[in-house]
Amino acid sequence: MGRFHRILEPGLNILIPVLDRIRYVQSLKEIVINVPEQSAVTLDNVTLQIDGVLYLRIMDPYKASYGVEDPEYAVTQLAQTTMRSELGKLSLDKVFRERESLNANIVDAINQAADCWGIRCLRYEIKDIHVPPRVKESMQMQVEAERRKRATVLESEGTRESAINVAEGKKQAQILASEAEKAEQINQAAGEASAVLAKAKAKAEAIRILAAALTQHNGDAAASLTVAEQYVSAFSKLAKDSNTILLPSNAGDVTSMVAQAMGVYGALTKAPVPGAQDSVSNRNSRDVQGTNGSLDEELDRVKLS
Repeated sequence: MGRFHRILEPGLNILIPVLDRIRYVQSLKEIVINVPEQSAVTLDNVTLQIDGVLYLRIMDPYKASYGVEDPEYAVTQLAQTTMRSELGKLSLDKVFRERESLNANIVDAINQAADCWGIRCLRYEIKDIHVPPRVKESMQMQVEAERRKRATVLESEGTRESAINVAEGKKQAQILASEAEKAEQINQAAGEASAVLAKAKAKAEAIRILAAALTQHNGDAAASLTVAEQYVSAFSKLAKDSNTILLPSNAGDVTSMVAQAMGVYGALTKAPVPGAQDSVSNRNSRDVQGTNGSLDEELDRVKLS
């Protein structure tokens, strides 16, 4: 008879005709409501056209029936006003960056106001945000400028890294080249030292062998023969390197030149004794005369060759 009596649970219920009548039927399922597009002004005075989707559920059928005349319309209007209020607290850039926090703030505000209506807002999602054409153009220009800036910065960083890498490569190349040159000089010096040492050892061995040979029988004759051969060989190479030639008066007398060389050799091998110079010269003359026969034969052989 027009007064609230009870809430009928799902299933079989018995009503008294004329006295009992079902006045409201509420669905306890989740309800999806499209929030119409509306205009809102941001903190930096940019007018936006924005709409959304609201998801809610009736938690208390009694409050939803007797607490408000039209719960869906009331929640929709509350969502629109809350959305305008929250957008007025944010700038245009933050509206796009903080969509999640904006949705959460709208849901909290709706739940606080709709608690007495027995309605609970589960979530709110912003569908579309439309900005004025001029603002859109300026945003595109800003994005392009930001992209050009980042491209320039990346290009400069790439150039710097390239220059650093080239300089580092040159530095390493110079270090390696200097180390290689140092190693080459060390190896060359070691090789030259080894060569000089080998030559010295060979020369010392040759001198030792020559000294041993000279102490043997007819060693002086062999030395005289060697001196004669070298004299003839050197005489054959005259006037090949220069046009100016200085010759002794007896250049053709091989015997006298050999005797003179052997005299010098004998004087060097014997220790100088006072008063013994004449005896050394006489002994050298006798040695030379004693070997004239063999030297003449060798000289004839050399001249014929």
